[in-house]
Amino acid sequence: MSKIAHYLQEHLIGEVMTSTDARNYFSSDASIFSIQPAVIIYPRNENDIRKTVRFSWQLAERNRIFPITSRGSGTDTTGAAIGSGLILVFPAHLNHILELDNKSGSVRVEAGINFAKLQQTLISHGFFIPAYPASIEYSTLGGAVANNVSGAKSYKYGSISNYIKTLRVILANGEAIEVGRLNKRELSKKLGLATFEGEIYRSIDTLIEENREVINKGRINITHNNAGYNLFDVKSDDGGFDLIPLLLGSQGTLGIISEVELSPRPYNPESALIMAYIDDLGALQATIDYVRGFKYPLASVEVINRALLEEVHKLNPNQFKDLPNPFPEYILFLEIDELNDHHQKKNLKHISKYFGKSGITFQIETEPDLQQKIIKIREVSSMYLGHNDGLKKAMPIIDDAIVPPNRVQELLSGLDQIYKAVNLNSMAFWGHVGDGNLHLQPHLNLNQIGDRQKAIKLLEEYFKLVISLGGSISGEHGDGRLKTPYLESQYGTELYALMQKTKQIFDPYNIFNPGVKFGTSLDDIKKLIASDFNYGELYTFLPRS
Repeated sequence: MSKIAHYLQEHLIGEVMTSTDARNYFSSDASIFSIQPAVIIYPRNENDIRKTVRFSWQLAERNRIFPITSRGSGTDTTGAAIGSGLILVFPAHLNHILELDNKSGSVRVEAGINFAKLQQTLISHGFFIPAYPASIEYSTLGGAVANNVSGAKSYKYGSISNYIKTLRVILANGEAIEVGRLNKRELSKKLGLATFEGEIYRSIDTLIEENREVINKGRINITHNNAGYNLFDVKSDDGGFDLIPLLLGSQGTLGIISEVELSPRPYNPESALIMAYIDDLGALQATIDYVRGFKYPLASVEVINRALLEEVHKLNPNQFKDLPNPFPEYILFLEIDELNDHHQKKNLKHISKYFGKSGITFQIETEPDLQQKIIKIREVSSMYLGHNDGLKKAMPIIDDAIVPPNRVQELLSGLDQIYKAVNLNSMAFWGHVGDGNLHLQPHLNLNQIGDRQKAIKLLEEYFKLVISLGGSISGEHGDGRLKTPYLESQYGTELYALMQKTKQIFDPYNIFNPGVKFGTSLDDIKKLIASDFNYGELYTFLPRS
């Protein structure tokens, strides 16, 4: 062990490791990157986190930077769960439900709890967190919050930000604070604190007040946006103030989340699933526009395309024996989960009438067993992600951008041109089309120079297209290292500088996850690409997106 590891093991209750196997394992997440850490720490309590952070702060005061990366289950596809210094691994010990109100569903948990475990507990009490990722079975709640996740049901229910009451956060100097929405009087008290917490509140308040015009002008009109830091929703017109929007989606770069308090919603186990076959891009856009006008929003509006079906069909010709042959250009999946039976029937009537008039073939299923057949088709992306053709694999490089929903047709047309320009034939995609959020993971061999060049070209052209359509380079995931070189293009020089200043206010020594959101160039990305990308232990649960 190194001197640092020996020192930490002496002062922490949790385990400290520097074994080669452990460091190799934690050198990768679900991204295409690889960075080997120096020390692995399994904190057993909040005090372990505070001591570790305080130690790193004290080193930084002597001009020795030893960075800290917080990690849940390592499902991040942007390279935010890896780092060169200390890795704090939460699931081993900090995985408990601390409080649960049976009547309201309000729950307080440690950040390392498995999301599915929490969800199952809530459902047994008649509640659930509607904004959950496809990786719910193997991801942690802390990681979900740090990435401000959304998912299939986020069309109706929004991102996880809508369900968070308070966060307990460890600041860069080791202080532990609780953040939540403050009124004017409460904010005034925070501004008067002679602590690092008070300094943060004063600095962020000043930054927002002095730059309101730049911040307001930079807001992107889309359903979900995790690019940069959310300075837009920190201070409201009535003087209310909340640091939670900044911490959500910050990917461990501003502070370390140790506990989360959530407000779940009532769970409805009965829903209706609709599957429709659409053969024209214009008809797909028209259908999106139509369902977005419903008075009672659908729970989800999802899509997969023919190219994805064909790729999976090559692997297993019997997978889609009940689908039309040839496959439809798009399959649209709609879910209705209204608690009010009248609203449920009204939505079904509208959809049936619209598809009937449009000549679109569709089916409605309300029985759970029959719904599973529809769900199986919707989730074929997992088969696509898990397959490799030699060294060619599905690469998470252009996986998460989002555009205004009324511009999906333009996005897909532009993507088609980009794929052709780099000689990629199969543009398989899937995702939350009702939100304008689509996923693409082209099969590439990043050991080949030609495919690496294709990957970089795809990144540049894809993000340029998304930004031109008024979208965001980070929809339901985060920026990580992958999208960091494009953040300034997303927001412009002035707002980008304010986001850099935000990082400096929270983390003056750049201890927390350096290289994530800031400090990673396109040349750095090329050097970080791993030669042996794979989903590792995620195959146990089935890779999902």
